Amino acid sequence: MDHETSTGHVTRKTVLRAALAAGMAAPAVLMGVPALARTVTDATGVAPELTPACDDGDDPTPSQTEGPYFKPNSPRRSSLLEPGVPGVRLRVSGYVFGRACRPVSGALLDFWQADTNGAYDNTGFRFRGHQFTGADGAFALSTIVPGLYPGRTRHIHVKVQAPGRPVLTTQLYFPGEPRNNTDPIFDARLLMSVRDAGGGKEAAFDFVLDVPQDPGPTPTPTPTPTAPGGTWAVGTAYRAGDAVTYGGRGYVCLQAHTAQPGWEPPAVPALWRAA
Repeated sequence: MDHETSTGHVTRKTVLRAALAAGMAAPAVLMGVPALARTVTDATGVAPELTPACDDGDDPTPSQTEGPYFKPNSPRRSSLLEPGVPGVRLRVSGYVFGRACRPVSGALLDFWQADTNGAYDNTGFRFRGHQFTGADGAFALSTIVPGLYPGRTRHIHVKVQAPGRPVLTTQLYFPGEPRNNTDPIFDARLLMSVRDAGGGKEAAFDFVLDVPQDPGPTPTPTPTPTAPGGTWAVGTAYRAGDAVTYGGRGYVCLQAHTAQPGWEPPAVPALWRAA
């Protein structure tokens, strides 16, 4: 179930696990772009074939222990940052999907974590907060990189719940942490993809909930009319290196994908570079 799909495509989990086994971090070039596999390269520098699914279709995000520090009734907020609080700034973003790889809107995400010294606020709600996904299933959290404390590697706790469905309690981890090898709770399937960004860090992770969904509509192979003033078109399958024009400017494709509304070249620098 972690090797190939029925169509012969390597699954997203297989790609990520292969990268981890090789000691490579999966680049976050697609952070902010839904339902695309994160890419890795092997020793030859060739990226493996991408999979269009966000998950294997049978493996929801694994659950983990809640631990002793959860508190209910956290404030609703997408930023846990407060003036004067020390720590390396971190932005975590991603999507919440169901079993058919369709986004789950209105999903609750409740985050809690240690401060930079590895301490939890058990009297108030510092570094605690909840939010809901938008119509596209997206979420974003502004916080800091949590500190270490005895017995655990670096991690962030989260509860995720689709409307009217059971709660998933789990934890998110950071690649390259020495304690990942000694923490008995650590699960490599819960590793975020992390990169440096402007003195801080950016991380990405997509949750897949055990929520039944009808399959989405089959994309039409016929491209829609070209965008005004350019050759870029919704429905077109672009490959890395393809050149298009949009709004009177040229762009080069950075990542193989099928164009969708909202993914116009100026709007998604992760997919297109101005020529």
